[in-house]
Amino acid sequence: MEYLENRELSWLKFNKRVLEEATDPDTPLLERLSFSAIYQSNLDEFFMVRVGSVTDKAKENDGKKDKFSGMTPSQQLDAVFTAVRRMQPSVEEALKKTMSELAAYGFEHVSFDKATKEEQAFLEMYFKRELKPFISGIVVNDALPFPFLRNKEIYAVVQLSAKKGVSIGIIPANTSSSERIIHLSPDGKRFILEEEVILRFAHQMFKNYKVIDRALIRVTRSADIMASGRGPEFRRRMEELVDKRQRLAPVRLEISDVFSRDALDYICRKLKLKNVRVFTSRIPLDLSYLYTLQEYDTDPRLHYVPRSPRKPAALSDTRPVFQQVKSKDILLSYPFESINLSFIRLLQESANDPKVVSVKITLYRLARNSKIIDALCTAAEQGKEVLVMIELRARFDEENNIEWSKQLQEAGVKVIYGPKEYKAHSKLLLITRKAQGGGYDYVTQIGTGNYNEKTAALYTDLMLLTADRDIAADAEAVFASLLNGTYIENTRKLLVSPLALRPQVLALMDEQIELAENGGSGYIAAKINSLNDPAVIAKLIEASQAGVKVELIVRGLCCLIAGVPGFTDNISIRSIVGRFLEHSRIFIFGKDGRSQKIYIGSADYMSRNTVRRVEVAAPVEDERLKKRIRDMFRTMMRDNIKARIMLSDGEYVRERRSREKPLNSQEYFYEEAYRRLEDKSTKQKQLRVNLEKSSVGKAVKKPAVRKTAAKAPAKRGRKKKGE
Repeated sequence: MEYLENRELSWLKFNKRVLEEATDPDTPLLERLSFSAIYQSNLDEFFMVRVGSVTDKAKENDGKKDKFSGMTPSQQLDAVFTAVRRMQPSVEEALKKTMSELAAYGFEHVSFDKATKEEQAFLEMYFKRELKPFISGIVVNDALPFPFLRNKEIYAVVQLSAKKGVSIGIIPANTSSSERIIHLSPDGKRFILEEEVILRFAHQMFKNYKVIDRALIRVTRSADIMASGRGPEFRRRMEELVDKRQRLAPVRLEISDVFSRDALDYICRKLKLKNVRVFTSRIPLDLSYLYTLQEYDTDPRLHYVPRSPRKPAALSDTRPVFQQVKSKDILLSYPFESINLSFIRLLQESANDPKVVSVKITLYRLARNSKIIDALCTAAEQGKEVLVMIELRARFDEENNIEWSKQLQEAGVKVIYGPKEYKAHSKLLLITRKAQGGGYDYVTQIGTGNYNEKTAALYTDLMLLTADRDIAADAEAVFASLLNGTYIENTRKLLVSPLALRPQVLALMDEQIELAENGGSGYIAAKINSLNDPAVIAKLIEASQAGVKVELIVRGLCCLIAGVPGFTDNISIRSIVGRFLEHSRIFIFGKDGRSQKIYIGSADYMSRNTVRRVEVAAPVEDERLKKRIRDMFRTMMRDNIKARIMLSDGEYVRERRSREKPLNSQEYFYEEAYRRLEDKSTKQKQLRVNLEKSSVGKAVKKPAVRKTAAKAPAKRGRKKKGE
């Protein structure tokens, strides 16, 4: 169907948009390196998770077709491999062009052949002293076992002369004893990579053999493995799963150069990989070193304008956050506002507040040195009831979460692991505090992003703090269900998957469809990371056909194609990829006004979120906050710098109209955060000035007041006599 697209191919288009940032002339040179590295890191995870999953489906039932594209798993894999291969020249050109432009600032990635004779001599000595003692070469042939190649690690491989068959020499090219970047200049800008030096001198590791050919390789292994369960044994099984995943089947082999066909076929046979899964790269196989290069030059022309999260203008420094939320709902926007001065402040204050009796929270991904964990441990040590649902199945964060769960338990926190079948991906906090005069007050927090100080400075997210008692009751029910291993079916205000989110979203869309069919102006909008839920897509198409205006901001994969005549005429879709990762989720139903309904939450419009995870979305009911979110959405819809517009063929283009004033929504929101704080400061200064003037005025009038007061008794006395 021309209005639907395959999930995997749509995701690759998203990663292409990431790569565009690595060539955008508006992106500073050293920042472009980051986008090249992000592109590769994204692709690594895509192969590990998605290609791994589709590979398993091809083995299990290759006849089952994708509901959007009609392709079998094998056909999807062929399409993916073709698309990735076609992108490779662009990936290589992006990095080479950036490094070429950085040469003016002294940066140079030196190949061994282009190094000076002195540098070559230094590198040979470096190899002998710093590398060779810590690595070992393994000879492999049909008489000797093939070694296990670790996921995403680089190996130098050489073909060795052999009388019979093929012999291969393999050397691990990552050492823990030295830095990967080997500096050839005092400032580090002129450099060569460790694996390139190891490859150059690999023959010294096999002195009894003649080296015929050599190259660097990197294996990507599947990560498509998941455990289900709950209870105390679940953590042990998760530890076993993490270890097992390291040894899953390879799904891709990358190689640095043209290599002997016989030797490459031999390696593929040993790894049980078909040649179609071999990808040649003429740039380094691991681009993570590019982040380090950014530290070598502080020239502001090479970097983004420095930005730091602002103190939220909505919060006062003089009153506890809990009390402020009791007075009014508060909306926080990251990374433009500081998580440390808002959410973490709330947790720390609550941990030490003697009237707070309990803290309940869901955790998915945490920062390395988490202040959230510290606050929760403090709360438990202060004798409060602390319940933490920590998701051990957060992909690639399993080990961290296992360790955090142990630390929390040691501090006296009650730790649970969520439902047996599904991940709990919600961002939910409930604080209960004794109220003055008896009873309890509640503050509930619902967010779109993780409780993670690091990503809160890099991802755009929203957080709602509210004292609404209905929302608190719903939150309490969510925690009870997580504790009992059940699922919420009915709520007062919150949308809670897997049972009580999608039906409500579809019903809210139906209201707009009915409005349009009766001659009104139906409107549906959403800002999400991904869209592939078939039921939601079908409803959006129905809405478009009924005349409802649909505006979607979808950062990543999107299986719906906009602007297709007869199906999605009234749907517009755009993607924003820029300095910060767009991560907030906003659902809007209806035009402006009190009848408009707005939600924020942790769920995308993906089946895994709407019906296969525990997710929570909350209504934004305060009209001030609704207006703020509407304004944010409209600003993003006007972005003509970092936004791409989807065309009716599924391709994306930038829309920069020459007459329009340039608007980068992310930079706009940062400026707005600065402006809001400055406005607040100005108002406070003016208030102090007014108070001082008032005090001075009162002081001037005091003598007259005293004089009047002295005469008063006589007046009163005379008045009394006359009565």
